[in-house]
Amino acid sequence: MAILGSLLKRGIRLTNAVQRRKKLNPFKSQKKTLLKLIEKARYTQFGVKYGFDEVLREGHFGGERGVYEAYKRHVPIYDYNKIFAEWWHRSLEGEKNVTWPGRVTYFALSSGTSEAASKYIPVTKAMSKAIQKTSIRQIITLGKYRHLPASLYEKGYLMLGGSTQLNAREGHFEGDLSGITASQIPFWFQRFYKPGPEIASERDWGTKLDEITQQAAGWDIGYVVGVPAWIQLLMEKIIAHYKVKTIHDIWPNLAVFCHGGVSFEPYKHGFEKLLAHPITYIETYLASEGFIAYQTHPEAEGMQLVLNNGIFHEFIPFTEANFDADGVMAAQPETLMIDEVEEGKEYAPLLSTCSGAWRYLIGDTIKFVSKKKAEIVITGRTKHFLSLCGEHLSVDNMNKAVELSARDLNIDVREFTVAGINHDPLFAHHWYIGTDNESVDADNLRDHIDAHLKELNDDYATERAHALKNVFLTVLPAQRFYDWMAAKGKMGGQHKFPRVLKKDQIKEWEAFVGGSQV
Repeated sequence: MAILGSLLKRGIRLTNAVQRRKKLNPFKSQKKTLLKLIEKARYTQFGVKYGFDEVLREGHFGGERGVYEAYKRHVPIYDYNKIFAEWWHRSLEGEKNVTWPGRVTYFALSSGTSEAASKYIPVTKAMSKAIQKTSIRQIITLGKYRHLPASLYEKGYLMLGGSTQLNAREGHFEGDLSGITASQIPFWFQRFYKPGPEIASERDWGTKLDEITQQAAGWDIGYVVGVPAWIQLLMEKIIAHYKVKTIHDIWPNLAVFCHGGVSFEPYKHGFEKLLAHPITYIETYLASEGFIAYQTHPEAEGMQLVLNNGIFHEFIPFTEANFDADGVMAAQPETLMIDEVEEGKEYAPLLSTCSGAWRYLIGDTIKFVSKKKAEIVITGRTKHFLSLCGEHLSVDNMNKAVELSARDLNIDVREFTVAGINHDPLFAHHWYIGTDNESVDADNLRDHIDAHLKELNDDYATERAHALKNVFLTVLPAQRFYDWMAAKGKMGGQHKFPRVLKKDQIKEWEAFVGGSQV
């Protein structure tokens, strides 16, 4: 047993034991975080305009909830377009003290899965430190996974992300958040970090995968981090190159896959075929706006929100009163603090962060699985759901139905997307499934997905008997999805294929794959 690994594991377990004695109080942690953020930003242009001094005064003398009630009254809710047009464009142009003290020198480029144009998300020094701190906390939680060997802590950590060779533009640097964070890895972690600085700086995604493949046999990897689709693609490439059966033939000590960005459920069946034995899966919620949540223990149903490290959370009930059928937020939606939420209900989170985001609609939807532990699951996007006629179909429903259907038919679904379409005189859904199983019967797969969705969602079952009369399904090679991403300039890194196509995207996709095929 490795001496260093044993010492690290003992230290991690001791840290976890100390932390377990501290009782989690989400409300107190979040109130303290909000006060810290407002205090730090009180003299910025944003803080002056929205009376952060007054918010602090009311917070100190307005009772237990005073600071939050004052904050809600003083500060409006923002989405990306609004906050960029009013504030962040000034930071991008080099102004100091706009929404956070000092000058912002790093911007994460993020287009998510719905917008064509890149978003410029500020990444302040405070946020970089917060992400590193949360990353270390997550590594410490590995001590709770008692089945993991002590030797894991001496193995390589492969982090598959965007290029660390950032674009220099007029006084700032821009790139994927994964590239920004990888370029700032602490010196003590360098010996464990793969693929190393040279390969990590490569901008061409295909070249990067080729270079990793060439070096893979010389690395002892224990821990892999990345978006499921790209990690699976890399593993398949390595297995094919070395003509072996599983990735464990190359990396026998691979024990942990830390995934995020999209639900792992649709990928899991195909992913596990690349392994010689089970590994541990750990889910994270790391967005361009910050490190929001992560899985903290083996039995966790969801991910625990980061409550005391530079992020203040609010929650808008994801209901028809607060969002229309296209996912557009109402002018004055209801907002809740963490002690006011209910388990099992969907919410759209708002973030206030040490990167100068204030009451910022990130665009995801979440559900609390444990209010006491502040544990959540991601259910989809505010604009990535289907409700043409009241079926209220979430991405969470879609992921589960695809996963179950893939297991039913013993196929590997690599990617999928669905479009809601008019089908005279009513409506229909059109699924596109990316798989390399050539013998898949599209009608059979459609029926399985449809049946599982009826079990998962009562509204869907009702509408299938009324307004949603038809469901279509087209099977495509998985490469068609990757070709679409490449055509959009979204290969690799944190880019994901949209689970729901809407409006112009439907026409573009249909043209790309050669017509509606209905």
